[in-house]
Amino acid sequence: MKMFCGLAAMVLVVAASGCATPGMSLLRSDSPKDAEVMIKSPVDGATVGKTFKVVFGIHGMEVSPAGIKKEHSGHHHLLIDLDEMPNMKMPLPATDKIQHFGKGQTETELTLTPGKHTLQLLLGNHVHIPHNKPVMSKKITITVK
Repeated sequence: MKMFCGLAAMVLVVAASGCATPGMSLLRSDSPKDAEVMIKSPVDGATVGKTFKVVFGIHGMEVSPAGIKKEHSGHHHLLIDLDEMPNMKMPLPATDKIQHFGKGQTETELTLTPGKHTLQLLLGNHVHIPHNKPVMSKKITITVK
């Protein structure tokens, strides 16, 4: 436990500094060639209510909680209305546009303002770093009424 806490503290310090270090590459995980994540619901182009359910899907990998290092696994991050992708070599920040599902959740309920929004999934490894060959869904557009 102490080793993981020390590792997590190092990741947070590096993430806060905004710069990658050579040691960060040691924290990256490889993804299988056939790995993919997808948003099962809602579908691209859907019109949804202000509060709606988002269901995540995964193929070729397993979902595992943050903090548990397991080959070919990770946990979901939902990118909401994100125009520019985050640094794929650093831990994903937790923001209103990058929601973490580090307990291994495979669905969520969102409440968004009326209008058009984009949603995309990005898998992170045990320390929230996207895999070496990022595993991400296509970006979908929905309309919230």
